Amino acid sequence: MIAILTEKPSVAAELAVHLGITQRKNGYWLGKGYAITWAFGHLVGLAMPEAYGIKGFKKESLPIIPDHFLLIPRQVKVKNEYKNDSRAFEQLQIINDIFERCDKIIVATDAGREGELIFRYIYHYLKCTKPFERLWISSLTNKAIAQGFENLQSGTNYDALYEAAKARNQADWLIGINATQALSIQANDGVYSLGRVQTPTLAMICKRYQEHTQFQSEVYWKIKLQHTVDGITFHTQSETSFTSKKDAQLEIDRLSISKSVVVTESNQKEKREQPPLLYDITGLQKQANTNYNLSALQTLNIAQALYEKKLISYPRTGSRYISEDMWQHIPELILSLENNELLKQHAKKLRLQKLQKRIINDDKVTDHHALLITENSPTNLTKQEEMIYQLIAARLLEAVSAPCIKEISNVKCKAQEEVFTTNGTVIISEGWRGVRGHFGQRNHQELPEIQQGTSLKIKNTALLEKQTQPKPLLTETTLLSAMENAGKTIENEEERFAIKEVGLGTPATRANTIELLFKRNYIQRQKKSLVPTQKGVQVYEIVKDKRIANVTMTGVWEKSLTDIEKGEMNVLSFQNAIESHTKQITTEILNTEIKTVQKERLQCPSCKQASVKLFPKVAKCTTDTCEWLVFRNICGKIMSEKNVQLLLNNGKTGLLKGLKSKANKTFDAYLILEPDGKTSFKFPTRK
Repeated sequence: MIAILTEKPSVAAELAVHLGITQRKNGYWLGKGYAITWAFGHLVGLAMPEAYGIKGFKKESLPIIPDHFLLIPRQVKVKNEYKNDSRAFEQLQIINDIFERCDKIIVATDAGREGELIFRYIYHYLKCTKPFERLWISSLTNKAIAQGFENLQSGTNYDALYEAAKARNQADWLIGINATQALSIQANDGVYSLGRVQTPTLAMICKRYQEHTQFQSEVYWKIKLQHTVDGITFHTQSETSFTSKKDAQLEIDRLSISKSVVVTESNQKEKREQPPLLYDITGLQKQANTNYNLSALQTLNIAQALYEKKLISYPRTGSRYISEDMWQHIPELILSLENNELLKQHAKKLRLQKLQKRIINDDKVTDHHALLITENSPTNLTKQEEMIYQLIAARLLEAVSAPCIKEISNVKCKAQEEVFTTNGTVIISEGWRGVRGHFGQRNHQELPEIQQGTSLKIKNTALLEKQTQPKPLLTETTLLSAMENAGKTIENEEERFAIKEVGLGTPATRANTIELLFKRNYIQRQKKSLVPTQKGVQVYEIVKDKRIANVTMTGVWEKSLTDIEKGEMNVLSFQNAIESHTKQITTEILNTEIKTVQKERLQCPSCKQASVKLFPKVAKCTTDTCEWLVFRNICGKIMSEKNVQLLLNNGKTGLLKGLKSKANKTFDAYLILEPDGKTSFKFPTRK
């Protein structure tokens, strides 16, 4: 019998259909010489310090650097201890039984770093020694699956990929565990989580927030002139920014006397704007956030759903190119879009055009090519799935379309010593921009033909009051760009060159990093902007000058992991460097004096001690013998700190608005504290 292990039950079901297997058992499919079973993501992971006999959050225990990392089944936290996840443990037993009975294994977890880690950790934890082969596919279409089974790869071909994944996982454990415990010990006010990627990302958000909020805006003035030539009205604006309104008004007075300006420069040039490359997952996440305000994690999850519906290729890709041998499939994909109501007109136009081949680059296709649709036609999609599918489909058409050709006009005028300028853009050929009708920063001002030396009459003048603007707050779109291009912001030229193509985190993990910052209560949303919470700023102020927040170091690690994956770096060298860095950051944090403002503890309604402390998800009594707590998520709304105080001090919160019942109906209510410490709703009196 041959065992097949997938990452999810849904993928196992797809493979079962492909192989004609219909017999569903508890935790696996069986038939035709195969047993297809599955994981639920990471079933096995690295053990916590307690598994090594080390009691957590003790200064004398740090740094914690195991001689050998232990693998354990996935665990969940129950009160103050970790216990095996029963669902994961049961599935592991099923996998173990199948592995023991099989002759060989086909690895069908997601074809990437994390998918490889999921399988290998299970394989090693179960002490399995059966031979295994790799099913490496970039989509779940029948054609792709068939080709994958015809070209199964030796499992050892992916040893370097596993080493990179394991090195990353262990590095995150070492730095996250030690830095978190060190800071929490020093702060002595709850748990303060730090991490290899999350902390530099938090630093980016906090730094931009402080730059934005501390920015001192200054008022200045510009002069705007109106002209008409050959029946076309247009405007020019002063190059000078006047810091004095009086000086600007004096200049307007002088212009009212001269009544004209002289054209000193007039240029027209044709610009060919090349089509964009295909999406990688980060590019798709940025576009979806800009267009539809979807978070990076939402977009990743929607793309994963489309992948499992066989409508797009593997989503967790970091490449924007396809390989030469993939090009032969592109016309077929374009032809399929002639049935797409939104894109069919442009798809049909491409029949008569020469397709652009900028997207072909074998050297820049790593594990997977760029995001593509498949030949399958979408049906029964949710609204969000439809939006993401259309983005990927439209980008394919854009990427192979002709350049957008524009005529750019620039005019410079002079009145005595004052210079006035303007520019205009005329679209000669829409090219790729015609697919979605997006013309970027298109200047709709049309300029007439103006010769150098022409005297332009001033039809009207206006004084424009303006203000200097701070850098905008980061959104998920701009944060993803900042993470992707982190290496470009490094001032040291050698360091910048060393990691110029390496970002912060990987395309597949950036969404989870951002979500983790929300989970830690370090950041929050203000409309589309990301801003730090009080706790986030507090952590940033402590670590902003420490190694743990160093973007350069994190970028170097990412490059090292890529080199390990390529077989170009010895994993032992990376491990030694991480262990050394772990010791340094732990010592650095433990030697930091942290001044924290101790908040007044609230009285527990059960034990009557002043021992209630607020956490992101709960308010709970911290007395060892008392288990009182109240969840802050009340019917979909997070109870504010003020309302928790009102509940415990007065026995009643303020009116909580916009709560949602199990029937998904909205209601308003007060939360009441009962004598036994439990809570209940009290509804406002109807008028």
